[in-house]
Amino acid sequence: MNLSDSRTAGQPLARLSAAEAVFNVLRTDIESGKLGVGAKLSSEATLAQQYGVSRSVVREALRSCNALGLTMTKTGRGTFVVADRVAKDLVLGQYSALDLTEARPHIEVPAAGLAAERRTPEELEALRDIVAAMSTEDDPEAWVGLDSSFHAAIARASRNKVFENVVSDIRDALAYQSETLNMVADRQHASDQEHQRILAAIETGNAAEARAAMQDHLHAVGLALESILSQ
Repeated sequence: MNLSDSRTAGQPLARLSAAEAVFNVLRTDIESGKLGVGAKLSSEATLAQQYGVSRSVVREALRSCNALGLTMTKTGRGTFVVADRVAKDLVLGQYSALDLTEARPHIEVPAAGLAAERRTPEELEALRDIVAAMSTEDDPEAWVGLDSSFHAAIARASRNKVFENVVSDIRDALAYQSETLNMVADRQHASDQEHQRILAAIETGNAAEARAAMQDHLHAVGLALESILSQ
């Protein structure tokens, strides 16, 4: 099935919406039993040809299927269906979504407050550049990279090496989480707005507002994760 034959017919597909469309088809096929547990999915190249998209689009969709616990990709063997329902937790690299949800407020909320008090002009300018780039970025993979950079830059600006090292250590997991939330829960635009509020507080040196803005951002991320896991 080419995606031009689906409900998106007549509309130009941005790369993100194309990945969403492929993901939705795969998820529906898995949860309906059309692709049963144990079934091996076609190769990336075959799926790309089948849906009329690029292999990178297929790869994004498959990463989200893996993160939701529906499929597992085995190096050199392919991708297999391992469950017909979303897992109770998401696998995000070496950490789980619940791990991140529990830990991040204890790290990134105080880091944002310290960044508001301690950031240099150069660090502030870097944060502005990242937020500006995110607001115009339509490549989901590039946006996810910017998202990780934003959180890492705040941790560095806090001047607390523990916060900086922890956020650096979880960057890959944050990238997986952002990618999955953008694909499944359409979080990108809301995240952009939340990041702008965090930046504004850091710009004005308002530590309390920076902490509150980061807390609200992480709470919204947690709600989005809950909505996925409860489906």
